Amino acid sequence: MLTECNPDLFGFARVEGRAVVASFDGGSITSDAGALLLGATDRAIRLVDRFAACFHDARSAELVEHQVRTLVGQRVFGIALGYEDLVDHDELRHDPMLAVLAGKLAARRKNCAPVAGKSTLNRLELSRPMPTRYHKIGHDPSAIEGLFVDLFLEAHARAPKQITLDLDATDDPLHGCQEGRFFHGYYGGYCYLPLYVFCGRHLLAAKLRRSNIDAAAGSVAAVARIIGQLRRRWPRVRILLRADSGFCREDLMAWCEENGVDYLFGLARNDRLVAEISSEMATAQADAERTGKPARRFKDFTWSTLKSWSRSRRVVAKAEWTQGEANPRFVVTSLSRKATEARFLYEKIYCARGEMENRIKECQLDLFADRTSSHTMRANQLRLWFASMAYVLMAALRRIGLRHTRFANASCGSIRLKLLKIGALVTVSVRRIKIAMASACPYAHEFGLANACLANAAP
Repeated sequence: MLTECNPDLFGFARVEGRAVVASFDGGSITSDAGALLLGATDRAIRLVDRFAACFHDARSAELVEHQVRTLVGQRVFGIALGYEDLVDHDELRHDPMLAVLAGKLAARRKNCAPVAGKSTLNRLELSRPMPTRYHKIGHDPSAIEGLFVDLFLEAHARAPKQITLDLDATDDPLHGCQEGRFFHGYYGGYCYLPLYVFCGRHLLAAKLRRSNIDAAAGSVAAVARIIGQLRRRWPRVRILLRADSGFCREDLMAWCEENGVDYLFGLARNDRLVAEISSEMATAQADAERTGKPARRFKDFTWSTLKSWSRSRRVVAKAEWTQGEANPRFVVTSLSRKATEARFLYEKIYCARGEMENRIKECQLDLFADRTSSHTMRANQLRLWFASMAYVLMAALRRIGLRHTRFANASCGSIRLKLLKIGALVTVSVRRIKIAMASACPYAHEFGLANACLANAAP
C-alpha cells in the first residue's frame, strides 16, 4: 500500500521505535514570548510613548495604517529581541508577539499585517528633522538627546550626593561609502567615531561623529548640555567627569573648573613626565627584581605643560615595573589631595572607568549600535539612537525587573537569550490573549519575579 507523501514534513531519526517528524504548521507560535517583559518595562518607564513624541507625523491621518508610536516601538523592541536589520520585519510583521506589544492584533486594511514591514520602517529611519513633501515623518534631535537624561533622572527616587559621568569614544567600522566616512589610523579602517556618555549602567548620550576629528571633539558641548539638564533637577549634586587621555584637553578641563565640576582624566606620558618619577620607578624596579612580582609606587605632584595648559594641575603618577619593563601611567585631576590619596585615586576611582567598556560592548555587540549602514549620517545617527533606546529599555528591565534574580548583573545578550527567547503558542479569543510558554523553560521563576517587580513599578 502506498503511503501519503507530504513534502512539507521533515523526518528524523526514530526514538524508541517511533517516527520523528516535523513541519511548520504549528499555527500562531512565537519564539519571543519573553518580550512581554519588555512591554511591562516600557509601561514602567514610558519609553516608547516619549520617544515617539520626539517625532512629527505629517502624513494624512485617514491613510495611515501604522502610527508613529507603533513604528518606533516595533523598531526598539525588534533590536532588543535581536533583529538588527529592517528586512527582518517583513516576516516579523506577522509575529503575534509584536502585535501584542503594539496593542494592535489586526490591520485596518485588507492584506496588511498588524505591524509594519521593512519599507515603512525604512521611511521612519530616513526621516529628517522637519517633515518634507517626500519625507512625511520628522524627528527632533534635541528632544531625543534630552530624553536620555530625563530617563536617567527618573530612574532615581532621590537625588544622589555624587555621580560620575564616564566619557569615551569608540570605533564604528564602516563597510560601504557612507557619508562622513574616513580612515582612522589607530583603528586601522574606515569608521565613525561615536561619543558615549554613561553614568554607571545608565546611557546619557550617544553622538555619532566623523572619525577625522579629535576624540574629545564636541565633548564640551555635550557635557554642558547634560550637566545643565542634571542640575536643573539636582542643583546640589556633585559631579565627577572621568575619561581616558583622549579627553585631557584644556577646553574641557577649563570648563569643568569654571562650572564646579570635578574631573579625572588620563594623561598621555612624555619624557618630562617619565623623568618626574625616575626615583619611584627605580624603587619599583628594585622591588620587582627582589620579589619576582610586579611592583608599583605612586607619586603626587603639581605639573603643567609647556604651552597647552592655562594653569598648573594636580597629577598622580603610577610608577610600575612589570614583566621586566617599566609601565608608567599618569592621571590629572581637580580632586584635592585631602579628599583622595594618590593610590586610591588611581586604583579605585580612575581604573573603575574600565566598566564603561562593557556597556559600550553591550550597545554595539548585543544591541547592534554599529549597524550604521545607511548612506547619510543623519539616518545613521537615528539608527544609533534606536539601538541606544533598546539598551535603555534592557537596562531598565535589568534594574527594575531582575534586581532580585541571578540576572541582576547579566549582559543584555544573556538576558535576551535566557528570558526573551521563549517559545509560546498564542491563542486569541473574545475575552483574552493566552500565551502558552514552554513548560520546560528553566527560567520560569525569574520570569515570574520580573513580572511582579515590573507590575509594581508601573504607574
